[in-house]
Amino acid sequence: MKKLREIFVNQSLQRKWMFTSSAVIFFSFTIICIVVYISLHTWLLNDEQLKIQRTSYDVVSFFESQGPNLTIQQIQQNIGLLNSSDQTVILFNLDKIEVLRIVNTSGVNNPSQTAPLTQMGEIVEMTIDKKDVYVINKPIQLGFFRGYIQVIHPLSGFQSLMHYLLTAMLIAGLGALVLSASISYYLASYLMKPLHALRSSMKNVMDKGFNEQIQLTYTSHDEIGDLLKMYNAMMNELQISFTQQQQFVADASHELRTPIQAIEGHLSLLKRWGKDDPEILEESINTSLTEVARMRKMIEELLELARREEKDSSSEANAVEVIESVIEEMEHLYPEARITLSKNGEIGLLFITDNALSQIVRNLVENAIRYCEKIPEIQITLSVAGNEALLKIEDNGIGIAQENIPFIFDRFYRIDEARNRQKGGTGLGLSITKMLLEKYNGSVEVKSEINIGTVFFIKFPLKY
Repeated sequence: MKKLREIFVNQSLQRKWMFTSSAVIFFSFTIICIVVYISLHTWLLNDEQLKIQRTSYDVVSFFESQGPNLTIQQIQQNIGLLNSSDQTVILFNLDKIEVLRIVNTSGVNNPSQTAPLTQMGEIVEMTIDKKDVYVINKPIQLGFFRGYIQVIHPLSGFQSLMHYLLTAMLIAGLGALVLSASISYYLASYLMKPLHALRSSMKNVMDKGFNEQIQLTYTSHDEIGDLLKMYNAMMNELQISFTQQQQFVADASHELRTPIQAIEGHLSLLKRWGKDDPEILEESINTSLTEVARMRKMIEELLELARREEKDSSSEANAVEVIESVIEEMEHLYPEARITLSKNGEIGLLFITDNALSQIVRNLVENAIRYCEKIPEIQITLSVAGNEALLKIEDNGIGIAQENIPFIFDRFYRIDEARNRQKGGTGLGLSITKMLLEKYNGSVEVKSEINIGTVFFIKFPLKY
């Protein structure tokens, strides 16, 4: 049994399916055949018993009705009393000596032996001349003659019918087994096609990566269809993520290479002749420090994006206190900026950490200050709508073109490369903002007009 189980386990899913369904159908058919066979066997056997009982009753009634004047001619004329052509009726006297034998055949099936006289009226199954028969004995009285009537009913017809029925069931069972195996194999092959395609797609991805488009077509709305749809969606997301990861690595390498090259160039300049020139020395050191600071900030922001720490369900932040703290910080760094905060109604606690909220507000305010060609004026508005807090940050900066708005949250995306570098941005601030908002179930919308300003509409879920 253990070896059979190991053999079955090592088969393919298609063969397991075929073997299992074939076995279930075959055993079901076998059980049905057994029930039918037993039922027919019992019913036909009872019918054979009724036949011999009816024959014995008719013969005894006929003999006793004719009385002692019964002649051989009368018996021959009424031989049709025998219900079966193979039945035999034997008349015995009280000394168990055969007196008369009535056979409705040519003598071919006439038994050469007699059965023992069993209990009167009882049907007994026995073997005579190597044939199974039913035997019944009944007493009879013809005038002064007293004796016994013995009816021998052969079961050869019944047994032939049962043998034929059994043979037909066996042939039908083998046919059902072959047919069920064929149908099961066809169905298994048909149903396994999408799984084979899925396996081929996985192997193709394993061998070639995401260099080719991944798309499995399966129109049926069943479990396999749902599986393939989920696989297509998952692989498409992985492909997008893989592409973005490659782009991110390329962009990060490019962005880190720029400050490194600047530092390397100034150090080479100092090594050649700048160390004896105080002006060149001062300029190179200042430039190198600026590039180092910019590179450090970029690395910190890259690490922030890479960490993606799980949110804590107990996170909460007082929006007013956090925003006022950020405004105070920005006013120290950018004294010329004019930042105001207004709130409409009572603002509850937000479902976000203080650090994440301050980072979001700081990134947006700092961008508004950097990308403004006049005195920065930034208006921050807090309000509540249902279970959400609404944060609106409006500036008077240079604005964003409509075709660029969908891409401003992409990593390292810059509308004006030269001006962005001059302003000292890394291209990661808005990416971090979007990541933090998604982490705490927030959302952001942007509206902007060139040379007029930009408005960020942010929604935060309230803690309570």
